[in-house]
Amino acid sequence: MLDWKNRLGLSGRSSAGGASASGQPGRGVLLRVLAGVLGLYLLAAFFVGWYWSLEPDPFPVKQSAREAAQASEHQLPNGYTTAVTLKRVATTLLDKPGGYLSNDVAPPGVWLDNMPSWEYGVLVQVRDLSRALRKDFARSQSQSTEDPDLSKSEPLFNFDNRSWALPAAESEYRAAIQGLDRYLGRLGAPAPQAQFHTRADNLNNWLGDVATRLGSLSQRLSASVGRVRLDTDIAPEQERSGIVPTVKEERVETPWMQIDNVFYEARGQAWALSHFLRAVEVDFADVLAKKNATVSVRQIIRELEAAQETLWSPMVLNGSGYGVLANHSLVMANYISRANAAIIDLRNLLSQG
Repeated sequence: MLDWKNRLGLSGRSSAGGASASGQPGRGVLLRVLAGVLGLYLLAAFFVGWYWSLEPDPFPVKQSAREAAQASEHQLPNGYTTAVTLKRVATTLLDKPGGYLSNDVAPPGVWLDNMPSWEYGVLVQVRDLSRALRKDFARSQSQSTEDPDLSKSEPLFNFDNRSWALPAAESEYRAAIQGLDRYLGRLGAPAPQAQFHTRADNLNNWLGDVATRLGSLSQRLSASVGRVRLDTDIAPEQERSGIVPTVKEERVETPWMQIDNVFYEARGQAWALSHFLRAVEVDFADVLAKKNATVSVRQIIRELEAAQETLWSPMVLNGSGYGVLANHSLVMANYISRANAAIIDLRNLLSQG
């Protein structure tokens, strides 16, 4: 009997020990499964994020305007190409792979920063052209009435680009695009009820805004390696009295984590602006020919398109000016500065009688 009980005790302990041992492998399998699922999710998020970060290809401006006019049974008056290009650039901002990413609050969009910077660059140029369209191009003179659709559309493009709800930035921008659609419908109608004035002074005003944007961009790009800026501290009354100002040196350098953001913002502005200038070359052809400025516009477009060449490096390098590694920001600053200088020359041509 004792022998039988001992056997039972040994059997019970062995059984309990087996359950305990089998419990650990069970937890290990669960952890391995969770790690595998997490790894697959991160891998999928990486490839989705890479795909969403691809910049849209340029589109043919003239062909796009013709197709839009044919689809809507519109004519092609002066200004139609510019307005259609503005609409398509803004639409591309929302409908490219991944959609609009600047206000994403969930992975993988929230992890990306290069494409949101590119989007902001495009948005800056969209805002400037929509303001010029409302303020100058669609008005015969300073005392004339603003176009009703453009007066509603332009402020919507200036909505906070980071807002993700109540309302979302996308909904505001789509409402702005709908306003452009209504303007295009009236501009391309057989009996036009909208205006677009192709005058040298109108074009010159918009180019002034463009030059300001590009000048600021070139300075920010150049600050990737740090620059010493001279700052004068002088009061207005001292300036009037001819007192020599005190010159201070201030070192300006882009933070390391912001270098790629400035670079991709510049690429976004260059992408949008190259399309807008191609549209301007069509609509303002007579003005540019009269001022002998057509070649100047094409030179600006060439510089901006060169700024959009493929970046083969997996990251934006920030080597010193004459160091071993490249400095992509300085290369971009070169193209932007050359385009800005050409725009200044173009404005001088347009301002001449």
